[in-house]
Amino acid sequence: MIELEGVPELVDPVMVAAFEGWNDAGDAASTAVAHLDREWKGEVFAALDAEDYYDFQVNRPTVFMEAGVRKITWPTTRLSVVRVGGEKPRDLVLVRGIEPSMRWRSFCNELLGFAHELGVELVVVLGALLGDTPHTRPVPISGTTSDPDLARRMDLEETKYEGPTGIVGVLQEACTHAGVPAVSLWAAVPHYVSQPPNPKATLALLNRLEDLIDVRIPLGELPEDARAWQVGVDQLAAEDSEVAEYVQSLEEARDTAELPEASGDAIAREFERYLRRHDGGGPPGAGGHATADGSDSTSYLRDNPGGRTRPPKPPKPGTDEDESSED
Repeated sequence: MIELEGVPELVDPVMVAAFEGWNDAGDAASTAVAHLDREWKGEVFAALDAEDYYDFQVNRPTVFMEAGVRKITWPTTRLSVVRVGGEKPRDLVLVRGIEPSMRWRSFCNELLGFAHELGVELVVVLGALLGDTPHTRPVPISGTTSDPDLARRMDLEETKYEGPTGIVGVLQEACTHAGVPAVSLWAAVPHYVSQPPNPKATLALLNRLEDLIDVRIPLGELPEDARAWQVGVDQLAAEDSEVAEYVQSLEEARDTAELPEASGDAIAREFERYLRRHDGGGPPGAGGHATADGSDSTSYLRDNPGGRTRPPKPPKPGTDEDESSED
């Protein structure tokens, strides 16, 4: 039995999790959880034993100096709790870590043990994958679940994915088998600009999470960071006519596919979000990544987050598999 000391009784708690690695293209998902932790001043109450789940030759510890003393930080997964006020107060249990190297079933069972002890009502796992999506359009977010009833109630897709999976998919299935309602939210990151950070994808994940759990999330500087990121990628793409042409072909394909959805639910959701944010006045408080076929993929437009390198020739439109959410 898990002993929890110093954790108050939680109000309608939701667990929100993200893991660095294969499930986290552009670091979009882990950055989203880090943003929640920072904005709401999360308090860490537990950390999983790194010895149980990580290969330190794959995820190496780091050494740092504190008051002249050398210390080591070990890769692990930490849990924190944040209290969200407002008209409908509720608490969030944030899980942030690295995809484990081994013993995934034990890893998931340990997290579910915390969820049970804390009375978690819903688990939301965030992920990001590489897709054939243009950086100039809204980031596609897909919400999936294995529970048909939950899919109907929360306007989600019932997952039909088959193929290699990461810890996001394994944790979602573990929740389902344990009788804990679970949802995965996936952001599609442009495969030609996959290097972190990707504030536009992080912002899209947070907006979808806000709709899902009905809380108002303070966004801070994320909207401005997202705009600056897009301007930067525009400039990089403009340096090569073939890259610009490829991006245009993605835009045309995206616009054609989404034309029937230009009105209706999508516009209604954006309008409701606008009203929530303006109600009451004042501002609101390693390796590749997952693709649809389970393969690894890497960026070719950027070599590093801050660098400006001339992009190599892009693949011809239609040669890459269409990307969709994994779980």
